[in-house]
Amino acid sequence: MWDNVKPWWAGRDNDIDDVDEIDDADDTPVRLQSHIIVSGDDALAMTIVEELNKAGVSIVKLTTADLTVAELVDAGVDRALAVVCAEADDALNLEIALLARKANPDVRVVARVHNDVVRAAMADGNGPGAILDIAELAAESVVEACLASTAHPFEAAGVEFVVWTTEVPRDGTLREIYDDLAPVAVIQGDNSSSPGELVACPQRDQRVHAGDMTAMIGTAEQLAARGVRATRQRDTPTRRYRMRRVLDAVRTMRDDVNPLFYPAWVVGMILLIGSTMVLRYSYQRPGGMKWMDALYFSAETITTVGFGDFNFIDQPTWLRLFSVILMFVGMTTTAILVAFIADLLLSRRFIHTSGRRRVRHLRDHVVVVGLGSLGMQVVTDLTAAGHEVAVIELDDENSLLSAVDDLDVPVIYGDATLPQTLESACVEHARAVAVLTHDDMVNIETGIVLSEMTGDAVTPEAHGPEVPLVLRVYDRELGFAVAQRFGFDYVRSTVELAAPWFVGAAIGLQVVGTFSVGQSAFMVGALHVDAGGDLDGLRIVEMPAKTRVIAISRPDAPVVVHPRSEHTLRAGDTAYLVGPYRELLDTLRTRQRPLQIVTSV
Repeated sequence: MWDNVKPWWAGRDNDIDDVDEIDDADDTPVRLQSHIIVSGDDALAMTIVEELNKAGVSIVKLTTADLTVAELVDAGVDRALAVVCAEADDALNLEIALLARKANPDVRVVARVHNDVVRAAMADGNGPGAILDIAELAAESVVEACLASTAHPFEAAGVEFVVWTTEVPRDGTLREIYDDLAPVAVIQGDNSSSPGELVACPQRDQRVHAGDMTAMIGTAEQLAARGVRATRQRDTPTRRYRMRRVLDAVRTMRDDVNPLFYPAWVVGMILLIGSTMVLRYSYQRPGGMKWMDALYFSAETITTVGFGDFNFIDQPTWLRLFSVILMFVGMTTTAILVAFIADLLLSRRFIHTSGRRRVRHLRDHVVVVGLGSLGMQVVTDLTAAGHEVAVIELDDENSLLSAVDDLDVPVIYGDATLPQTLESACVEHARAVAVLTHDDMVNIETGIVLSEMTGDAVTPEAHGPEVPLVLRVYDRELGFAVAQRFGFDYVRSTVELAAPWFVGAAIGLQVVGTFSVGQSAFMVGALHVDAGGDLDGLRIVEMPAKTRVIAISRPDAPVVVHPRSEHTLRAGDTAYLVGPYRELLDTLRTRQRPLQIVTSV
């Protein structure tokens, strides 16, 4: 009855919510074997379905209207390999995950949850699967791009590895230039036959040219021997750094004071000193007035808080007139000074909320545009690493503002697509600008405006603005197109960075990490070799192309780092692979029985 099953996107105009998997004969749900249930209809869910399809896994697309345990049972949750909850709504993902776990305690549940508290509670005792947050998965790549980091550290099989991106210094083979480092990717430069082309996991004897970009992988010790320092955060701010913060605060305070404050203050000081001298030498009483008495009386008269300590009834007329004038002039001067101080304090409160004047003296800071979940994670990571950050946010009622305030990060309220807003964030002095709003078109427009501000033409030949610019583009295809058309070097698709984690967790692959080479996402994954499986007895040289085995761990045996091509995998091994994540998913076909692709919603 299912002889003519078509993929879920075929002939449906991408309307995936109005297709039902129902037996035409008796309207009973179809029971599938070894399938994965996926919910969600945005770019992330579509990418997950696409990649699972390519991995040869049967897909059941779940509708979420009036969801019940019975509907999950009808979808075959008792026979499913995994349930992937990829809705944009945390509450809906939570509901599906809990219902799926109730219906089948052993199914892998992979849920997309942004809320930190809920995610931690779900992860505790979740069982098979993973509870993931897109912002957390994508933030590291954005931070590395902002800081122009050339070294990406990660741990596999208990060994600290580093992916090092560098420019090829001379013509030659990768083996001749980088010795025992393993190549992950080569982006061909202008001296190559195909400029801009990315070659994934090339052989060590691959010939490269000066100007090519390479991503090489090695242990932390191997990279340290080459002078490459891999660290996830900067050293603690130095005393000089703290002194600069103090000086910046003093300069900001100075700039905020009303210019008329200084003349008024001078008048007040002249009045206080003059009155003290007059009273010291002119006040008539036994012994006269001492200097301290004269200063005290002048101060209390000028500030209009006189306590009646001294009596002018028996003083000369001119001195009594002087005291009257002193009272009025002192009262006026004090009122002016109090008004200026109140204005200063009030303006400081506005500065604390708007941040424009606090940013005025920042240098070498990172400007983060958009305070969503990804923006907040990037701000947190940068400040934790000791870097100065300024935020541009349009919504002054954003719920994350209190968290930014706790980090003492200034916030500028305004539209980042306007040049004056970017100028108020001192982008010309920034080390990078990360545009991370929820709207792809706003991000692209902001990138173009920033390019025009720096005087760079927005053409395919351009290499982005002078200030390094990191653009968040949700859809990966749009991200590739934007990078190519406008010449932006750092376009990061959150779908491209997060999808490998969801797909890997759904099919049982342990994802160790993801990183970017150029505009392409690479993944590090751990693959267990099953007894009697297709990987059992397979030599490294026979592994699929565009993947590289960087380590093999065996029970009760030392970890094999950079295994040779003749090395053979055995049952019980865990192989750690690196490569474009689509190629790594293809590798899974060697350990899984081919499955018919059956899809429904």
